[in-house]
Amino acid sequence: MGNDFVIEVSNQAIKVTLMLAAPMLVGALLIGILVSLFQAVTQINEQTLSFIPKMLVIFGALVIFSPWMMETITSFTSDLIVSIPNVVNGR
Repeated sequence: MGNDFVIEVSNQAIKVTLMLAAPMLVGALLIGILVSLFQAVTQINEQTLSFIPKMLVIFGALVIFSPWMMETITSFTSDLIVSIPNVVNGR
């Protein structure tokens, strides 16, 4: 097991993590911006106003993207498990 393998697996893990987190983060970011604009226009200074819409968007993103997320993490995990013999044999 060389450094190249460890670096490759680490890079893949970071990419998968970012791909899985992106739908929720982007949705929360967009809703946060929209709520902030609404607060600026109406001059409502309630800080807790953005929590419920963000929670709903994150929950919705989880519901919508969960099949894709499950397939992505399952594929990554199965690729790691399949590569175990190559690591043990030193390839």
